[in-house]
Amino acid sequence: MGRPEKIRLGELLVNKQCITQDQLSALLDEQRRSGRKLGRLVVELGYATDEDVARAVADQIGAPFIDLRKHEIGAGLRDLIAETQARRFRVIPLEDRGHSLLVGFVDPGNLLAYDEVVRLVRRPIDIAVVVEDALRDALDRLYQDSGKLNNLVEELTTELSAGAVDLGDFGALEGSEDAPVVKLIQTVFEAARKLRASDIHIEPQEKSVVVRFRIDGLLHKHLEADPKIAGSVVLRLKLMAGLDISEKRLPLDGRFNVRIGTQSVDMRMSTLPTQYGESVVMRVLNQALNVPSLERIGMPPHILAGFRAAIGRPNGIVLVTGPTGSGKTTTLYSALAELNTPDTKIITVEDPVEYRLPGINQVQVNDKIDLSFSRVLRASLRQDPDIMLLGEMRDRETAEIGMRAAMTGHLVLSTLHTNDAASTPIRLLDMGVPRFLVAASLHLVLAQRLVRVMCEHCRERAPLRPEEREWLRLELGAAADDLAHYRPRGCSRCHDTGFVGRRGIYEMLEMTRPLVEAAGHEEPAVFVRAAREQLAGKTLRADAARLVMEGFTTADEAMRAAYQMDD
Repeated sequence: MGRPEKIRLGELLVNKQCITQDQLSALLDEQRRSGRKLGRLVVELGYATDEDVARAVADQIGAPFIDLRKHEIGAGLRDLIAETQARRFRVIPLEDRGHSLLVGFVDPGNLLAYDEVVRLVRRPIDIAVVVEDALRDALDRLYQDSGKLNNLVEELTTELSAGAVDLGDFGALEGSEDAPVVKLIQTVFEAARKLRASDIHIEPQEKSVVVRFRIDGLLHKHLEADPKIAGSVVLRLKLMAGLDISEKRLPLDGRFNVRIGTQSVDMRMSTLPTQYGESVVMRVLNQALNVPSLERIGMPPHILAGFRAAIGRPNGIVLVTGPTGSGKTTTLYSALAELNTPDTKIITVEDPVEYRLPGINQVQVNDKIDLSFSRVLRASLRQDPDIMLLGEMRDRETAEIGMRAAMTGHLVLSTLHTNDAASTPIRLLDMGVPRFLVAASLHLVLAQRLVRVMCEHCRERAPLRPEEREWLRLELGAAADDLAHYRPRGCSRCHDTGFVGRRGIYEMLEMTRPLVEAAGHEEPAVFVRAAREQLAGKTLRADAARLVMEGFTTADEAMRAAYQMDD
């Protein structure tokens, strides 16, 4: 809609039967006497609620009414209208529509406010009507993180510039939760949880320190600040992780636990010395997350049936493969949750323990005390387990122990870093595992990746680009010509990213008799050829194309996952 007309609120409320003509006369008399706004008087005298008034105005001008108590606003929108201007004109940015911006107005009849907002955002705006009390709360939520972070950064920078803190003694002085660096780190953790970040990156540069969050597999810049604060932030984090604060020349690894709101969150931390200081990456492991069921992680029916059959066997090895961050651990824990019954003993050997499951014996390796994968695995076999989960097959010794366990009556679940299912047995042979062990113990390989899922609230029909259509034709054939393709616009519910969450794509290689025989062949190409024949039409790329056809993701996102596989 364009520039609104001046709204005569009193007449509108009478027409909408919110108040009577006599009540309007009394309200106008009180307005002339007190100088107060008519809308506030209507509410205070109990003739109507704030929402009644707002809905009446919205209906009159043909604009939507937005309940800000239920409407999530993306953090990226706060940069479009400054906080001071938003509070001055009683407006709030609600949704970036690309060609226009949806803005909530308490008083859409305020033509000065409308003109100023158009000038500020430099594009057409669409009007929505909001309630003033809800607007204040929403503005507090939208701008508090940004303002709070900036204030804490400024406070810490001032403290360091004034020489108030000796960095050599910083660890001893920062015990108080009121210390600026402690509050800054806590605020970053809270923002990471709110935005569903899986990793927090703190990277010192020449003229700044940058904080980035990995959300749904991609990095997003959250904060850029004075580089002076980098040393104190890293020092505090190293203290929390129990690392040597005097060692800045070598990479270090540690972990710690923090409470964010009501949730207990494990942080796995890694430092790396760079040209301008120590870079820190923290993996966020939320213990409060529930393990999803196998149905919910998105496997196609034929893969789900085959995977269930494999984990239902009394022995053998089931491997889940893919790069770091491809959801392998979640898949294995979904399997364990299904297998976890009172008559089954399950032991896991992990680094780190990412999920907590009752009824399962979970062991975290610790190389500092020589509690390695192989040592724990040997000890676990003496604990009479039925099922074992091995976090990762990192070397020949661990892989051999796991495979021999699979041949002696145990079901072993584990992960391996390979590009696809067909190359997994070859990778085991390259590690030095005897060929007969691979052929006899490996039952199934599940390869997977994660692709981002479009936000269902802002996706819209969009044509395919020529290269996208060509790629989809290779995977889907003629069906690619008729599919309905969507792209996300970005809205408040997805924090303007266009995507919410991720979904798995899979390919499954079952070690059938022909494949077992091929695995025993001296020439690896024989096995790879047989494996690819079995996978024809059921590859990771084909599954990614299926998600495009079903409207879960974009062709661009599916192609991005495919190019990762090519790498």
